[in-house]
Amino acid sequence: MSANRYGVTLALKEHLAAGNPITRLEAIIYFGVPSLTSNISKMRQEGWMVKSRKVSYVRVLLRINKVAVVKPPANLPINEIEMTEYWLEK
Repeated sequence: MSANRYGVTLALKEHLAAGNPITRLEAIIYFGVPSLTSNISKMRQEGWMVKSRKVSYVRVLLRINKVAVVKPPANLPINEIEMTEYWLEK
């Protein structure tokens, strides 16, 4: 199991190093990362300059739906929900 864990962590780091932002939802869908905040904390301890900001849920859905199909419930206020997005400072 630890080899798989390393694989998803490496995939997450490569995604961020390529200049792509990520949210918890994307980390789960793209890489199967169970705890993004834990990984981000470890990266910061390793010296990575990880920044964060709030973004709308609809923005995240638009990004995800370029590679996967995610349909939220019709009554969910996706314009009002915010998620934390992380990226690397250059």
